[in-house]
Amino acid sequence: MALTLTAADLPLLSAGASFCGTGGGGSPKLTELMVRSAFSEPIETVLPADLPPDTQCFAPAFAGSTLLLSERLPSHDDFGQLIAVAERWIGARLEAACSFEAGGMNALTPFLFAGERLIIDADCSGRAVPTLDRTSLYIARLPGLFAVCSTGAGGVALITSERAKDVDGLMRAAMIQSGGAGAVLFAGFTARDLETASLHGHLARSLEFGRALLETATAPVSTLADRLGATLVGEGRIVSLTQDSRDPHVHAAEVAGRNGSVIRLVSRSEHLAVLVDGETVAAAPEYIVAVDALSRELIEVTDLRLHRHVAILTRPADDWWRDFPQRAAKLFPSSYGLTGLDPEW
Repeated sequence: MALTLTAADLPLLSAGASFCGTGGGGSPKLTELMVRSAFSEPIETVLPADLPPDTQCFAPAFAGSTLLLSERLPSHDDFGQLIAVAERWIGARLEAACSFEAGGMNALTPFLFAGERLIIDADCSGRAVPTLDRTSLYIARLPGLFAVCSTGAGGVALITSERAKDVDGLMRAAMIQSGGAGAVLFAGFTARDLETASLHGHLARSLEFGRALLETATAPVSTLADRLGATLVGEGRIVSLTQDSRDPHVHAAEVAGRNGSVIRLVSRSEHLAVLVDGETVAAAPEYIVAVDALSRELIEVTDLRLHRHVAILTRPADDWWRDFPQRAAKLFPSSYGLTGLDPEW
């Protein structure tokens, strides 16, 4: 069921996007500020099935360093030339925007186009993901899919390939050329494609998550978990932070649980797995979230600190992943070279 969203919903959507980021994707606060003016009037969203099947769609996003994006503020204007190039390539107007990621700052990016394009309640990951080959559009191997991004100084690159890793690598090179961060959009797909190659209802889910976070701010963490439909893995203090000797990007936070358990949170750019006393209890693509036990702040990977008191929550992944384990394998910890952590689906 499609939603009508108002200004009162925007902070809830932002909080929900932070939850779905599972520790990564950058803070949605930046895009929340950018899209605030779009919510001066109610926004009607649609589901893929509500649109004519041949409706041309696109997924706008910001890529590169989230730190740079916070210092060099992006804008709606960053997408103007990219859209013009994409429309010239396909020979048609891009009518509707969906989210490329349901988590982090890109969850709200489509609202930059509210009022001029339709907003689709669909996304391509369910959570924050670090590479294109971990998104539904590229997992589905849609023919004609392409990316358009800035190369700096007014330059634009259009990238298309049957291999998602090639698109990802070339896009990263373009981001470096343009200064380390910038706008990108993905197009070449239709509403018909989104019916099977995207996850539906992420805006409704984010509202649910955001409302639960707001309304349980002073309640026990167990109450928050119940409202979210999540499992409270445990609460405790971070007693050590270690780096994986095989991959410097992988690190783990060890939490001394209040009940005497040892909780280990394994992360890269997002939280990938959580173990209790050496046994994996949840792994990507499931939601794995660290919450400050006192302030209820949703903790990003970069904000894990020694002696911080945290609660670890998990929630099942979207059915788009769970119904087809071969899809989920693209997000399992083993896809990052981490063995022995995959869930048994």
